[in-house]
Amino acid sequence: MPFGGKYRIIDFVLSNFVNSGIYSIYVLTQFRSQSLLQHLSEGWQFSGLLKSQFIINVPAQMRSETESWYQGTADAIFQNINLVEQSDPDLVAIFGGDHIYRMNVGSMIDFHMAKQADVTVAANPVPREQAREFGVIEVDNDGRIKAFHEKKHDAPTMPGDSARVYASMGNYIFSTRALLDLLHADAKTPGSHHDFGMDILPKLAGSAPMFAYNFEANRIPGEVDSSPYWRDVGTIDAFYEANMDLNHVKPALNLYNRDWPVRSTSYPDPPAKFVFDEEGRRGEALDSIVSGGCILSGGMVRESVLGRGVRVHTGACVEGCVIMDNCDIGRRAKVRRAILDKNVRIPADTEVGYDLDADRARGWHVTDSKIVVIGREHSPVPMATMFA
Repeated sequence: MPFGGKYRIIDFVLSNFVNSGIYSIYVLTQFRSQSLLQHLSEGWQFSGLLKSQFIINVPAQMRSETESWYQGTADAIFQNINLVEQSDPDLVAIFGGDHIYRMNVGSMIDFHMAKQADVTVAANPVPREQAREFGVIEVDNDGRIKAFHEKKHDAPTMPGDSARVYASMGNYIFSTRALLDLLHADAKTPGSHHDFGMDILPKLAGSAPMFAYNFEANRIPGEVDSSPYWRDVGTIDAFYEANMDLNHVKPALNLYNRDWPVRSTSYPDPPAKFVFDEEGRRGEALDSIVSGGCILSGGMVRESVLGRGVRVHTGACVEGCVIMDNCDIGRRAKVRRAILDKNVRIPADTEVGYDLDADRARGWHVTDSKIVVIGREHSPVPMATMFA
């Protein structure tokens, strides 16, 4: 999934690992992964000679009649348990690839070691009113996990802070021996969903040395006063808002910190270009992110994020939008509070986001918060691709 103009969401977790000095990385992929595989191949291949430095894609193996697509997070690891056993590390970090955040994983590892934990779970403090949106972790005064509460409005608050709860980020550090024992036991458990959050960790709560790591304490080199940033972008609205966060004068997610870069694929795009300086025909962008290869040809862009190769033609106006790669906004078109998938073409004089009933009638999706989503079916006729 593209994000922030030039990135993909998985770039954030991979950058966190690499910036933290973790270079032995497996990416476990499920179905429909071709775009991800291409991105990893083009942008995330180490050139070093050390065997401990790699980023390797691992699809579901299905090596026997009993194995299938990954059934849960624990099953994904279990199907590839040989990779852990062969390398025999001291610790295994298991992180989700679908969140937008920056994290110094080394600090979480230090916490794990200091607590002599079997398992450490990253926990983000959120207002208690949001408890129904997350899996909430209940801890004692020492940070030891007592219980998990799945999306309950009355979930227990943090010790000493009655206004907030600990939301599980789905990021885990395991001591290797503990992880292997847990996976083997779970694989033999009838009725298990084979998922860390649903099965394994709740059974350990209150008995094993399992602790919550307060993400609020995490600090990134190069940033002194900023608070940690984390967004679960599992919904359209959350994805939209996370992109809009980038347009602030001082965004909570700083993409310009050279001490903690967010790495991605380097494309051979030309620079962005803004042309025409005439009244009523001026190419400009305000409070926006404009990626390489974009041409604003007499059009106006405000508070938006433009992916690579976007064209905005004379008299067009784009406001509060997330425009993905290679979209074309026709002359005098007006697009407001919308997400456009790759290769979408908006014809001249079209309005998007101004009459939501008309937008729905065109077959476009409109969220409850009035964001219009236009998929690839509205793209220009694609070039034919030949397979031999």
